[in-house]
Amino acid sequence: MKVMTALYGPTDAVERAALLREAGASGVFTFEGPFDVFTPLVLASTVKGLDLMSNVAIAFPRNPIQLAHQANDLQLLAEGSFILGLGTQVRAQVEKRYGTAFDKPVARMKELVGALRAIFAAWNDGERLDFRGEFFRHTLMTPTFNPGPNPFGPPPIYLGALGPRLTRATAEVADGLLVMPFGSKRFLHEATMPAVREGLSAAGRGEDDFAVIPEIIVSVGEDHTSTRMLLAFYGSTPAYRPVLDAHGWGDLQPELNAMSKQGRWREMATLIDDEVLHTIAACGTPAEIADHIRDRVDGVSDRICLYQPGPIPIDALAEIVDALS
Repeated sequence: MKVMTALYGPTDAVERAALLREAGASGVFTFEGPFDVFTPLVLASTVKGLDLMSNVAIAFPRNPIQLAHQANDLQLLAEGSFILGLGTQVRAQVEKRYGTAFDKPVARMKELVGALRAIFAAWNDGERLDFRGEFFRHTLMTPTFNPGPNPFGPPPIYLGALGPRLTRATAEVADGLLVMPFGSKRFLHEATMPAVREGLSAAGRGEDDFAVIPEIIVSVGEDHTSTRMLLAFYGSTPAYRPVLDAHGWGDLQPELNAMSKQGRWREMATLIDDEVLHTIAACGTPAEIADHIRDRVDGVSDRICLYQPGPIPIDALAEIVDALS
């Protein structure tokens, strides 16, 4: 099984990427947090032998042309080993933090992928750029701004999704699905994969044409306080209630949400009991974590992303990778 894990920022991206490669990681990813999502990947591209992925770049605040240039550059730097991972985020973050539109998110994301495909075709195949949609319009590509064919081809486009509509749409138009880290074996197999199969069927595609990469929260050792806090944060968000509902824990979501609005972050963690913790996160020794991961993704994927609430020791990471090999 291939294992990817996180870079956290630009200042130590090269050193951390080299350490992760030595530990056996097949690749590294970044997320849209306190630092830019692409800069650490540019730096990490100097460490050869790693796949690179944005997991995820928030799509709607960005223009498709801007995204296409960033992705094309990273595909060049990574020598064909870059994956452009995009996500929607939630309405409040997009509208209030980014200050941009969130209406019709599923249709908007499908159209954005179509726009990217059209731009990549103009660059790589010489097709005339003439994309006209509801949200995006791209009809001009003069030689000055055309990078020309990428020797490694256009990068694949993966989308992060949790709800059934976006998951189905992802399987219709994208190259792969990035499964959100707040999840479980039951939700993956009983909710996510049926939606994937519906989308593939609607598009006339087979499962061999589509990648599914689960991201799994890992917590090494015996102290899982930070992981409980992370799960409480995720669980407070209405978008993640379906995962809790799948296990009969749906009433936990509004309780966590109310506490979050009161700033009771540490107290929220006490509501994440051991059953919730061990269902959603892979916890314990490296061997126990590997067992959880194998059981969870069996029959779904041979590549996973490890989500670390905080950087785990490199030797523990190496043991997890070895156990999954």
